[in-house]
Amino acid sequence: MTAPFFSRERIVASPGWSRWLVPPAALSIHLSIGAAYSWSVFKKPLEGALGISGTLSALPFTVGIVFLGLSAAVFGTWVDRNGPRAAMFAAMCCFCGGWLVGSAGLALGQYWLVLVGYGLLGGIGWGIGYISPVSTLIKWFPDKPGMATGLAIMGFGGGALIASPWSTAMLDMFGTDTSGIAKTFLVHGLVYAVFMSLGWLLVRVPRPDWKPHGWNPEPPTAGSLVTGGQVSANNAIKTPQFWLLWIVLCFNVTAGIGILEKASPIYQDYFPTPGITAAALAAAAGGYVAMLSLANMAGRIGWSSLSDVIGRKNAYRMYLGVGALLYLTITLMQNSNKVVFLIATLLILSFYGAGFATVPAYLRDLFGTYQVGAIHGRLLTAWSAAGILGPIIVNAVADSQEAAGKEGPALYTMSFTIMIGLLVIGLVCNELIKPVNDKWHEPDVDDPRAFELQRSK
Repeated sequence: MTAPFFSRERIVASPGWSRWLVPPAALSIHLSIGAAYSWSVFKKPLEGALGISGTLSALPFTVGIVFLGLSAAVFGTWVDRNGPRAAMFAAMCCFCGGWLVGSAGLALGQYWLVLVGYGLLGGIGWGIGYISPVSTLIKWFPDKPGMATGLAIMGFGGGALIASPWSTAMLDMFGTDTSGIAKTFLVHGLVYAVFMSLGWLLVRVPRPDWKPHGWNPEPPTAGSLVTGGQVSANNAIKTPQFWLLWIVLCFNVTAGIGILEKASPIYQDYFPTPGITAAALAAAAGGYVAMLSLANMAGRIGWSSLSDVIGRKNAYRMYLGVGALLYLTITLMQNSNKVVFLIATLLILSFYGAGFATVPAYLRDLFGTYQVGAIHGRLLTAWSAAGILGPIIVNAVADSQEAAGKEGPALYTMSFTIMIGLLVIGLVCNELIKPVNDKWHEPDVDDPRAFELQRSK
């Protein structure tokens, strides 16, 4: 009997199928859901069209990030059990459905439908779509897990580079009233549905006995972080390694968001060039934001690929330790050297992106491939926490400093100092990560390929 269309068994790759077709399938999902980072394009139009505050116009994005982490944690085991085709299809339905519900809400003048559509439903799509290709990529690229996950997750960081100018062009065409924004949302939902379909139709999983040609993995050495066993998602969250890595990811992301979330105002406060018009300064700040987006995207593939060579623990030593030194540099130098400021902040954002891309391979090293997608989903709750923590630190501190009469770089001295402290704590937690105790290993899946063979019968 033929297996169901969306089942894992239906997408087992035939002999000779190229594993290099999997990264494009993953990218079709991540480039689409990465449009989340372009939400700022809609803030001003929504405020004018619906008469809402800046806080309310930011709320759909905030809700989306929270539900990204929650849905990744809740549905992670389901994603691993049912395979990438079902997960990618579900992500497409939720993500594109969120645009369509938001479009209907705008057409009706109902803000709460935008919140439910883009924020809640779309956020669930972000979460499922984010983790859906991870375990599949790691199984196809056991020899290069950092590079493979970096290729896909790079798409999430770079999605805004496509979505921002595209959304701006549509708003110019359709208008910035509720009708125009509704049409823009509608086009997004329909076009992304077509693009994401390329992913769930193309993706395949390897045969249980498959391995890369010529690849013969060395057995784990004593004391190595790379495990020789397999850990379930339920057991993984009982280990200290999981929670130490949760703190590492949370604080690394918080430090990146510290600059990314307020990038344009930070640049304008640091370099308020005398004699330049407000429009010209805003344009320069916009160019700075674009540079940060490129650094975010490049770090996801560049540094995560390097982690395959130097190891995951050493990679996070760089992200956290060097990141803390870079924050210290811009805190001490203030705005005395624009080149140093630009280099430092671009590197911080590259480490921010790299942290996302490297963590699935770190999880693979610690817990094996058995339920790495589900474990990754649970770990992404750290992203939800950082998505709240980072903006609160930077904005609340800047507001308090402004109320105290400070201006320019002095607005950010305290918040950047807090970021240094968080990165140092993350660095300490990374040093405390040791190999997972054998007692957490699944006794019947020490060899995941044998387990897959048994499950497929």
